[in-house]
Amino acid sequence: MKEPLKIGIIGTDTSHSTAFTELLNNRDHPFHVAGGKVVSAFAGGSDDFELSRSRVGQFASKLRDHHGVKMYLHPEQVAEEADAIMLLSADGRIHKEIFEKIAVYKKPVFIDKPFAVSYSDAQAIAAQAKEMDITIMSSSALRYAKALTDELEQNDSGIVTGADCYGPMVIEPTQRGYFWYGIHSIEMLYTLMGPGCKYVTSMRTEAPGAEEIIIGEWSNGRIGTARGSRMVGTPFAAVVHRENQHTFIDIDGGSKPFYASLLEQVMRVFKGDAPPLDMSLTLEIIRFIEAANESRETGKRIGLHM
Repeated sequence: MKEPLKIGIIGTDTSHSTAFTELLNNRDHPFHVAGGKVVSAFAGGSDDFELSRSRVGQFASKLRDHHGVKMYLHPEQVAEEADAIMLLSADGRIHKEIFEKIAVYKKPVFIDKPFAVSYSDAQAIAAQAKEMDITIMSSSALRYAKALTDELEQNDSGIVTGADCYGPMVIEPTQRGYFWYGIHSIEMLYTLMGPGCKYVTSMRTEAPGAEEIIIGEWSNGRIGTARGSRMVGTPFAAVVHRENQHTFIDIDGGSKPFYASLLEQVMRVFKGDAPPLDMSLTLEIIRFIEAANESRETGKRIGLHM
């Protein structure tokens, strides 16, 4: 039997670190993803980000005590030992800095959401990866939600003419507006609509609804929206509009965890497949979010101008 890939995790300040490790290392898990094993990790964490600071230690302990993961003091040590790297740090502000430190090892890297919290940082990561011939991938797990992918396999009702996606839009001050949680609904929107958005307009209300809505105008005249609430507990859902049909998608309705579907894609890339998403699409999504944040603050219709 072929030895599993040695996976290294950078950033244990997110539940994704334990979720991915459980799926990879526990062969008895009902949604076990084969082919890799998490063997090393760097805890990291950001002192000014409460959700990062308060969780980094407990998740690191679980990796070490329950899964036998070796903890290192520096991300470079993880990159040197591993065959492939999952950069999971919850704080998107530090992704560029960490990637610069580990790029020299030229291992394939999955960068968890948000890929970056500025378009300039995203461009810099992509440029360095291209220059050094490093395979990178980034995506929200919601892109691979089974209900969403099942809908996309249906072609008998015509092309997608628009989409409305809904989900939680909790705002985390350190992560710049929609980069923290709005990114999930936006990634769903791009999964249904594809690239080509030209303009973005955002609006918001205050309590009790605390609603957010982002309207994207695509170059071919289509319109897509991502909306949700800043209140905790908002479900994920979508409506996809086709030429001959309008379909509601209950994103939360499936039994398969979003993380498992995403991890299956990540492992294919780690084993040598081309990333399922072109980096130009990842960059457009980051620019879309940046423009949506600008519109949220100014009330103006913002062009992506890529």
